[in-house]
Amino acid sequence: MASILEKEFNYFLEHQDELVALYNGKYIVIKNQTVLGNYSSKKEAVAATIKEHEIGTFLVQLCTPGSESYTQTYHSRVSFA
Repeated sequence: MASILEKEFNYFLEHQDELVALYNGKYIVIKNQTVLGNYSSKKEAVAATIKEHEIGTFLVQLCTPGSESYTQTYHSRVSFA
């Protein structure tokens, strides 16, 4: 069974071309296979999203063509707030 973030990443992969057309070069936040927002930095994306969503329930992905920017998973007990 795929984890929540795997489902979100698979959504990104399946829709990468159309997402790049809309958000190229931005960090996008994906939750429930929906783009919640787009941001100029990963830090900005996380800071904005944790105001309403729990860490670990959304994916932050640099939106660029190809596979070079695919997400890396980090596990931390430190809050980004």
